[in-house]
Amino acid sequence: MCIVAFAWQVLEGTPLCLISNRDEFYHRPAAELQRWENSPIAAGRDLQSGGSWMGVTPAGRWAIVTNFRDAQDRRSYPTSRGHLIQHFLESDLAPIRFAQALEQQQREYAGFNLFIGDQHQAVYMSNRGEAPQVLAKGVYVASNGLMTEHWEKTRHLRKRFTQELLPMLQHADMPPADLEFAVWDILEDERKIIPQLLPFTGISAEMEELLSSTFIQSPAYGTRCSNFLRMQDRQWLWQEKSQQGTTQGEVVSVRLDISSS
Repeated sequence: MCIVAFAWQVLEGTPLCLISNRDEFYHRPAAELQRWENSPIAAGRDLQSGGSWMGVTPAGRWAIVTNFRDAQDRRSYPTSRGHLIQHFLESDLAPIRFAQALEQQQREYAGFNLFIGDQHQAVYMSNRGEAPQVLAKGVYVASNGLMTEHWEKTRHLRKRFTQELLPMLQHADMPPADLEFAVWDILEDERKIIPQLLPFTGISAEMEELLSSTFIQSPAYGTRCSNFLRMQDRQWLWQEKSQQGTTQGEVVSVRLDISSS
């Protein structure tokens, strides 16, 4: 997962509203959003290393991870960041307790930003400079740098998320098709950041520019799927839109009841 924006405890009746894009090499095999066998998890699945980039459970647990981009880090790591999602969703630990335990093993993973939560608590951490922290209610956006870093890419998504989508969600009678159209329009934004405002993550200036848009397209790498997830009325409502390959344009929907806690 390479960019995410979410509102936590901001909207009445919708404790979590989240949109995101997963960017990845096109050749890396993955399964679409689905209920996993012999597991409480609903998520897509990385078929190369296992785990996932984003998922939820009927217990109200949710998790999403983005990669931290550092081209100078050429180490090989024994563990996949995708397993962080699975491990949290299948655990019973409170989000902050899980993050604090993970902090002891965080060097075993390549760089990541991790957001985890349940019906009552949301937590952020990064193994590249951010200790586990409970999030206050608010809007949060992260891409491939620390959440506290100023990236024009995340600033642009935050602006569209807060000014275009959140006001629509405050109207209970808003047609679902209108909401989804707005989400996909925001997530399919290909506007690039001007070179003077690009971050420096150790890759070429040309590659920084390519990766500076919310929606990424190139011959070998780009946005594989887009997501619209809500915790609303004790249900998970999740639409995942395929953005590449033979299923491009198709939307998979999952509706999952959330148990009392």
